[in-house]
Amino acid sequence: MLTVLGFSMVTCFMYLIMTKRLTALVALIVVPIVFALIGGFYAGLGAMMLDGIKTLAPTGVMLTFSILYFGIMIDAGLFDSLVRCILRIVKGDPLKVLFGTTILTMLVSLDGDSSTTYMIVIAAFLPLYQRLGMSVLGLTCVVNIANGIMNISPWGGPTARAAAALHVDAMDIFLPMVPSMLLGCACLLFIATLLGRRERARLGVISVDDFHNGSIALGNGSHEECDRNRRPHMFWPNLLLTATMIGVLMAGIVPIQVLFMVCFAIAVMINYPHLEQQKERISAHAGNVLAVTSVIFAAGIFTGILSGTGMVDAMAKGLLAVIPEAFGPYLAVFTALVSIPFTFFMSNDAFYFGILPVIAQTATTYGITPLEIARASVVGQPVHLLSPLVPSLYLLVALAKVDLGDHQRFALKWALLVSMAMLVGGVMFGAFPLYHSAS
Repeated sequence: MLTVLGFSMVTCFMYLIMTKRLTALVALIVVPIVFALIGGFYAGLGAMMLDGIKTLAPTGVMLTFSILYFGIMIDAGLFDSLVRCILRIVKGDPLKVLFGTTILTMLVSLDGDSSTTYMIVIAAFLPLYQRLGMSVLGLTCVVNIANGIMNISPWGGPTARAAAALHVDAMDIFLPMVPSMLLGCACLLFIATLLGRRERARLGVISVDDFHNGSIALGNGSHEECDRNRRPHMFWPNLLLTATMIGVLMAGIVPIQVLFMVCFAIAVMINYPHLEQQKERISAHAGNVLAVTSVIFAAGIFTGILSGTGMVDAMAKGLLAVIPEAFGPYLAVFTALVSIPFTFFMSNDAFYFGILPVIAQTATTYGITPLEIARASVVGQPVHLLSPLVPSLYLLVALAKVDLGDHQRFALKWALLVSMAMLVGGVMFGAFPLYHSAS
């Protein structure tokens, strides 16, 4: 009963947002409550929702102040030089723009934090896509998938979870998966080339000589307003502050929520010392903050009910129960395949700590090691980051100003292709076996 209820709830939610019957914000609140009531979970429903909101509260705080921080940096003009440099390199060619977007995202994603990656890359490239008239869905597609590939780094969430769940070393998971990741990157660059050629055929190569100098209006408001907010004399202090923040972030010295709060306070004071200027800049970015954080807290209701009612556990057990006996020798590849839908329909925590140990225990019967299962389990990450249960996804679509359903419809098939390329790479380069008989 709970298994059917859980999958029905997630399917209903996806249908409503992808067909634009409801916004993600409304669907995240209404759909789980309706299904919980259908399942008879009247008592304790409020506590479940509150637990979910509490769980995502630190994420909401982090996103609030990270959006404000990068908003201040954009207003002050920190990224103007980067955008002009990119313009000189790509010369208005949509193919080069998409290729460059993919490469930059892969490099920035090495920090292991999706939210930071999205804010940096979208801040750098969104104005370029808008100026060239390119589809922003192409931008969000390659950024989302590239981050999913690089998220497999040892300090990234999925690899660390797999290592903790199966009591193995994260580096032992990661290193044999590097060739698979490279194959995934190559596949994504091929996708970027296809999308770029499509955009080049639609738009042609556009002259951008007039963008190389003067204001490029990167930020909120008109050219005049953007020029008024620029602080060119603060470029080096802003760059030093941002570089220091990213260094501290990667070192993990300070909790990320506190780090962004402190850096925002410093940034707004040094760039806009007058109280009225600070209020104006905060108000200018309040819409972006509200759009993201409201959805994050709504997602807390969704995940709280999914976990509190036991639907997640039931979904996991239900799926494991239908694994045929004959699949035993193929459990590594089977794990890679099921990691795609599993991590889409449920959180990484639920998959890695709930399902993966059960699969790994069964796999030992056939001579498949926990390390091989752990490596196979990260194959679905390019698709996972498209899941409505991933908070950073809402940040991405809010920053890029695209509809969540449109983004998922556009990117899902390409994410599946990249995950399959990584699966092939994992088998081909020996990270996990295609077939392993019992010893």
